[in-house]
Amino acid sequence: MTKQTKITAAEARFPLASLTLSTMNPRQNVPEQDVIELAQSIWTAGLIQNLSGMATDEGGAEIVAGGRRLRALQYLAEQHPDMAETRPELANPLVNLAPDRTTAEAWATTENIARRDLHPAEEIRAYGKMEAAGAPPATIARAFAVTEKHVYRRLALAHLPAPVLDALQSDEITLSGAAAFTIGDDEKRSLEVLEQVRGSNTSDYHIKRLLKPDTVRGSDRRAIFVGVDAYKAAGGRIGGDLFADETLFDDPDTLDTLFREKLDAAAKLHREQQGWKWVEVSPESYVGWYHIEQGKFDRVYPAEGDLTEAEAERYDELAELADGDVLDDEGQAELDALQAKQDGSYTDEQKAHAGAILYIDNEGRIQGYEGLVRGADKADAIAAGVLQKSRHRADEDEGPKDPISQKLRDDLNRVAQGARQHAALRDPDLLIDLLAYQLSHALNWKNPLGISLTDVPNWPTTEADGYALDERLTANPPRDMWDAKDLGASFRAFRKKGSEHVRGELVRFLAAQYRGGDEKLAAMIDKETQPSIREVWTPTAANFFSRVGGPYLNELWRDLLGLTADHPTITTFERLKKGEKAERLESLFTDEATRTALGLTDEQIARIAEWLPEGMA
Repeated sequence: MTKQTKITAAEARFPLASLTLSTMNPRQNVPEQDVIELAQSIWTAGLIQNLSGMATDEGGAEIVAGGRRLRALQYLAEQHPDMAETRPELANPLVNLAPDRTTAEAWATTENIARRDLHPAEEIRAYGKMEAAGAPPATIARAFAVTEKHVYRRLALAHLPAPVLDALQSDEITLSGAAAFTIGDDEKRSLEVLEQVRGSNTSDYHIKRLLKPDTVRGSDRRAIFVGVDAYKAAGGRIGGDLFADETLFDDPDTLDTLFREKLDAAAKLHREQQGWKWVEVSPESYVGWYHIEQGKFDRVYPAEGDLTEAEAERYDELAELADGDVLDDEGQAELDALQAKQDGSYTDEQKAHAGAILYIDNEGRIQGYEGLVRGADKADAIAAGVLQKSRHRADEDEGPKDPISQKLRDDLNRVAQGARQHAALRDPDLLIDLLAYQLSHALNWKNPLGISLTDVPNWPTTEADGYALDERLTANPPRDMWDAKDLGASFRAFRKKGSEHVRGELVRFLAAQYRGGDEKLAAMIDKETQPSIREVWTPTAANFFSRVGGPYLNELWRDLLGLTADHPTITTFERLKKGEKAERLESLFTDEATRTALGLTDEQIARIAEWLPEGMA
């Protein structure tokens, strides 16, 4: 093992005139301007870092590290002849003395080995002193060999209350924690918050929230939508977070008022330009199927357009150019027109009975959910032929065709029924109690359990594609009684399997017979068992997407991703063939890699995880 020798360096003060630059010092030539700027820094903030050298026989020292500082001190001595009286600590600087020549050579080679890195609080205060003395940021940056941006950030901290910098110096708060205090404009509040967070692990974000609990970030969708200029014109105050390069809106009430006013104005303009019967606004950042279900809206869809053979060929030609990024503006406009024709549009008659909801998405953009029919307008819409009277009738004479066919609707209803049966298995006692209740109350056609010859279907025609029920609902275990000659013996064997087996068989049978019964009773059971359709069913190309029309898929893709109609992800999807759209949507629901590749947010992923077709309950 190599023997380690501890090197000890002495410290001593020397008259400036007795110090010389060693030939070992690597900084033999330094630009004059650098020396002058460093001299200004030393005169203002002091000699924060000692010189390092080797003692001479004449009582002085040769400086091996700190040559630029030595020159700066010599320059100050020339500019201030009385420096020995006014600034004796600079006229007699402290020097770290190497114990031997080998150590001195090592110091000279590495230059910074004997330097003490400044604590951030010391650096901040030093910059602040130079700024107070009139030094611009560029001069401070050159003096300390740092970037101007670094200086600006440190200077922002230099104006903090002294107790905050003291807490930083004593490591009671972190540097980023101190930076969080720069958003505050009330010193009393800043000191109150400092006492709350001193010595704790409070996050920078929490410190900012304590300083300004009501402030709104400039990246907030409301701020983007309203805009800084309109907000300031209304008297709104602007703050800033230098370290996050972020604008802060300090008057949330003013911002909310402007947000509502601008959104209301947009809704009025949209109604006038588009011709809808009504246009409402939503304060939410997204409006989708959940909001439509909660509002009990019915919906009309634009009639899917048909392209002529020539138009279809031209569409394919332009789409291929667009995919290769060689389509010019004129070609893109032509492609958009063909796409719009293919997607179809709402008729004036539809608009006379329906409306739209406008909202602002997380990017601050106006979005709309159109084709909604209010409950009060439903009868008139049915009478006008723009809305079907019932989902169970598909006569073309009753209005536009429902995008969800009756066969698909039956499958979806079976899936929903299966989900309820699946959930009922979790509460065997409830099922048995329900059986006793039904048998003792003669509920007739309102029987909650189909324990007669009634079939309670729970299996769609698409079989197990995207569908996974508890196996107790899908696979009947083999029974020895079918071939038994002695049913008495068979029954004795059944009983010997124990009460748990008997109870399990009863529970399985009752769950498979569950069908709901009265609406209020079914609601009560749902509350107890908490069924989740998406727990057992995931939409796939086979079980759903390939069974609805192209415009429905286009709108679904846009709603799930929460993107504008002209977003590249949307326009690319719309150019796909229907089968490709179905496959792409299946991948969105079933493949995590697809969601990762699209860079989906947690909100978008949650929306996909909860989505169900309209009317599926």
